[in-house]
Amino acid sequence: MSLDSRLKPGKGIINSDEEDIQPLVNGQLNEDVLPQAPASYSKYEERRRSSVLDTMDPNRKRKPFHHSNMPSSITDSGKVENIADSETVANYSRLKYYSRLMPPADDRLRVPDHVLPFYMFSLTSPFGIKKDEQGKQGSIVTIFSIWNTMMGTSLLSMPWAIQQSGFACGVVLLIVMAGLALYTCYRVIEAVRSLEQSNPGQIMEFSDACRQYLGRWGLYGSVVFSLSALIGAMIVYWVLMTNFLYSSVYFIYGDATKSLPKDADIIGSHCPIICHKDNGNTSNSTDEPATMFDKVWSETDTVPLYLLIIIFPLINFKSPTFFTKFNALGTMSVLFLFVFVIVKAACWGIHFNTVDYDVKYFSWHFPSFSGILALGYFIHNAVTSIMRNQVNPKNNKRDLTIAYILVAVTYTFVGVVFYITFPSSKNCIEDNLLKNFPHDDVLSFAARLFLLFQMVSLFPLLMYIMRVQVMHQFFGEIYPSFKHVVVLNAILVSIAIAFAVFFPSIGTIIRFSGSFCGLAYVFTLPSLVYLLRLKEKNALKSYIIGVHAVVMAIGLANFIAQFLLL
Repeated sequence: MSLDSRLKPGKGIINSDEEDIQPLVNGQLNEDVLPQAPASYSKYEERRRSSVLDTMDPNRKRKPFHHSNMPSSITDSGKVENIADSETVANYSRLKYYSRLMPPADDRLRVPDHVLPFYMFSLTSPFGIKKDEQGKQGSIVTIFSIWNTMMGTSLLSMPWAIQQSGFACGVVLLIVMAGLALYTCYRVIEAVRSLEQSNPGQIMEFSDACRQYLGRWGLYGSVVFSLSALIGAMIVYWVLMTNFLYSSVYFIYGDATKSLPKDADIIGSHCPIICHKDNGNTSNSTDEPATMFDKVWSETDTVPLYLLIIIFPLINFKSPTFFTKFNALGTMSVLFLFVFVIVKAACWGIHFNTVDYDVKYFSWHFPSFSGILALGYFIHNAVTSIMRNQVNPKNNKRDLTIAYILVAVTYTFVGVVFYITFPSSKNCIEDNLLKNFPHDDVLSFAARLFLLFQMVSLFPLLMYIMRVQVMHQFFGEIYPSFKHVVVLNAILVSIAIAFAVFFPSIGTIIRFSGSFCGLAYVFTLPSLVYLLRLKEKNALKSYIIGVHAVVMAIGLANFIAQFLLL
């Protein structure tokens, strides 16, 4: 967001680094109001004056949006509106002040551009829960921010994943994987906290801890595996947005023209479902000639490209600040899915026996579920940004544990309730549970439309996080030029479109991306860094090595097992 786009009529701006208030005329810098430099200006004063001009110029090369030197506005009533809280502004200004006292070659106090701000992940609560006056968040906001960040596309695949693993095995996996991910996530927090304590004044991420203990390859590995999770999420988002957009327009068109065709393979007349599997329970569908609408509006042939028209302009913005305002939609969408599952389950009733509904308690396809859960419980690359703004850091372990319990309960509720009440063979359950409902189902239409709006608003934020990591690693800055960003986004979106056209199976995509990033970021890197920290303190024991070797072996086995299911 540019400087002039934030101005409103009758407002001036305050720069957090300077004391003077400088007006802008029609969004352009009026240099006549700046104090003129006397002939005896010192080099320091010249540099300071140049800094003022650079800061005030709307066309200047922009710093990352999360830096707190962005201007604050003055309302007509004289109230100052700050983007960041006062403590953040003070800390950042203090770092800048001390950095100017350091030699030019010493960048120890420079705030790194690639560190993401906490409010990109912090929950904007719809329940009126506020931060304190210093902008710090209490335990409730911290817990629900973690829960809100972890809740994602995996939730729609929970019933299918339980069907893949078997009911009893699925419930066990939900608990075991939650415990493993909780433990390694806490190790990530402790590693970063320890590193920041030994490097006062520096803001660290887990990738910095990997570089500290594992060298350059540890840094590269953490970035690559973190990006793999983000790319997997991006692909799943595109596939789901395509499906939701296709189904929503299909419903609206059919309702408007009174020509909505009945879906094939519908089971039941009261609370009907769709079963696409050839299991003897599905109805025989007749092939009908495709209409012009069907040719123009195809889920795999045309809609993924139509979606590009909506999404691509949004992902090229310099700053995703606007889209962070919609992070509370994640909470609302989960609540809506809760209501949706409860309503459908109440309509269906219990259908749970091994003869009529193909209920299994164990299946050798259980690695599908463990792969999905590796991504479903993955927050390791964002957790330090959330925890850094905690009022009482001593509560980190407790709050993280509560958050993981809430996530596990949420996944279990949606998966188990849908599974035991589904009124047909459990083999009919789709990897996107909404695909089990006809297009003319009003509640399903509302769910798809709501989730579509949520994903369209959050997709640019996901792309921004990937851009930060990629651009900073290759070019040393997060927005080298508009051309660089467009090329990167075009490559990423092309990958997503290819999957939406040729392989729109979100369950398989999630389990592979989850097991791949989990191999490193959930199981291996936190364990290795912890062992090296203990070795550095001469506190490494053989049983500790054995326990963490098992954890890493589980991650490797989980990844290899995905290929055995092809």
